[in-house]
Amino acid sequence: MSQVLNNLKEAAPWLDDAALRAIAIDPIVIESGALRRVAPYLYDRGFKRVLIAADYNTHAAAGTQLWPRIADAGISVQTTLIKPDAQGDVIADEASLIQLMMDIRQTRAEVVVAVGSGTIHDISRYSAYLSGIPFVSVPTAPSVDGFNSKGAPLIIRGEKKTFAAIAPDAIFADLDVLCEAPTAMAAAGFGDMLGKYTSLFDWTYGAAAAEEPYDKAVAAITAQALRKCVDHAESIGRREPAGIRALTEALIESGLAMLLFGQSHPASGAEHHLSHYWEMEFLRQGRRALLHGAKVGVACAAISAYYRQVTAEQPELLAADPQLEQALAAVPTAEELKRLLATVGGPTTPQELGIDEELLQRSLREAHLIRANRSTLLRAYNEAPATAPTAAVG
Repeated sequence: MSQVLNNLKEAAPWLDDAALRAIAIDPIVIESGALRRVAPYLYDRGFKRVLIAADYNTHAAAGTQLWPRIADAGISVQTTLIKPDAQGDVIADEASLIQLMMDIRQTRAEVVVAVGSGTIHDISRYSAYLSGIPFVSVPTAPSVDGFNSKGAPLIIRGEKKTFAAIAPDAIFADLDVLCEAPTAMAAAGFGDMLGKYTSLFDWTYGAAAAEEPYDKAVAAITAQALRKCVDHAESIGRREPAGIRALTEALIESGLAMLLFGQSHPASGAEHHLSHYWEMEFLRQGRRALLHGAKVGVACAAISAYYRQVTAEQPELLAADPQLEQALAAVPTAEELKRLLATVGGPTTPQELGIDEELLQRSLREAHLIRANRSTLLRAYNEAPATAPTAAVG
């Protein structure tokens, strides 16, 4: 059993072994030199035709090392470099999906190796899913918790939607590559994890106020992964191997928690809804994309402040369960969250992301509509009778 799965058992010792086997991704390798283990894995699995999916940056970071190793194993290997859009961003949209699926068909690939961060993984997992083949994860930056997700957030006709897809058969996270990733990417991964503070609260709120399904084992796994990141914040900021390993483990454990639960509740609440809202607004305006985790971390701080404001105005919002007030108090203040984000070198305010006050306030009023089936405190406040505008959150 991998260290990651051992960590899950430690967080939730009552977790059924059968449940762990159901989400087993084998192997999960997080170590220096992990790239050297990809080709032997593909050979042992009997794959004859492999397609690497990457972009120009991730190809330089790991693809150029991986390709000759796979070829030397006697496996036919080709590479698809996903093209950027007009703004220079690689995004998981229709054009990227078609590009990769056409190459899968033309090369008759038996497996896709996703070499990159979150976007490359989303393009790969959905393209592989539609093509009826597996994919293997090779992260090049510890930037998101979606490497091992079954959901693929895609931009379809300018709207962000999540589609069911597949998890990777294996994960090979090379610490030598991850430690060389840009500081902003590691800070984004930390921001994605920091968002679990508000997502876990919203999950607790949804269970109490709307009887949404809840799983204490999954919540415990996510909370332990979050604590690990916070405990290693300074090491992550210095991009030390120990810190990057802790961050990578936490991101994968968060993804496994979602696989266990079958939905994104433990890792996605109002902070993610704000992030998606901002992403779609930037697309509509033709602006450069922002890193997902950078948006989530900033949104988490904004939501922390906003939730304290709205519950001070309407304390009845927490009346569904006496423990909700305590759960909200356990969310760090916006100031503490910003301090943690600064420690890892990430942005701390919407203004640093280019999000002005008008967009921020509009997103606080409307972002809950992105996931209309999800019960969050943001949704409850916005849908409450005679909801009054609150003070600005920055």
